[in-house]
Amino acid sequence: MEQLTNTIEAILFASGKAVALSDIGDKLNVTKGEIKHALEELKEKYGEDGGIQLLLFNGKAQLGSNPIYKENVEAVLNPIREKELTRTILECAAIVAYKQPITKTEIELLRGLNSDYAVRVLLELNLITPCGRKDAVGRPILYATTDEFLKRFKLHSLEDLPDYDALMEAIGRGEEHDSYLYARDEYHEGSEGAAGEQAEKQEEDVPKEDTTSDGYEIPDFLRGLDETDIVKIS
Repeated sequence: MEQLTNTIEAILFASGKAVALSDIGDKLNVTKGEIKHALEELKEKYGEDGGIQLLLFNGKAQLGSNPIYKENVEAVLNPIREKELTRTILECAAIVAYKQPITKTEIELLRGLNSDYAVRVLLELNLITPCGRKDAVGRPILYATTDEFLKRFKLHSLEDLPDYDALMEAIGRGEEHDSYLYARDEYHEGSEGAAGEQAEKQEEDVPKEDTTSDGYEIPDFLRGLDETDIVKIS
């Protein structure tokens, strides 16, 4: 039973979102009673004052932060999220500018990441707009840039966009920065050897100028979009 409790805990932690208890039962070949007992052990383990709480709703389970620590959690994580959202939105704006008309699914295939939030923000900022539907299964919406996009980034026309390969290289450097952050975190948590040495070396290579506050290099034509715009509507 202890192994089942630990396994369910690992599943919920790795998922980061709600997991159906029926899926846990089916895949682990355990009964509802065994799952219930394991969840009770988890609730007892975390307690009412722990930083993590077990949430149970609609036949699902999820690990979440304790609401009593909400203010401190937001104080640390919100600025981090805002920086990352800035980079995400810049990436999506660049992809739409070069590949338009383009669907959200095609944006996500190019980025390898979910782009729901970024597309919504760009729509609310009137930087992109629906321009039709693609002749494909489901007839997904196509997006293109707007006149506001041109005005915001001081472009007379789309022909003024910089070289596409150079921009993609800049976006690639943003992905390398994510790797740097991961290695640096491992180093500062006390890991030694190659990971620590790599973190120290990469820290020296992080761009110091012409970047967002998370180290992502902003292409020239996208510098008109800053974190203030995003925070206002997030």
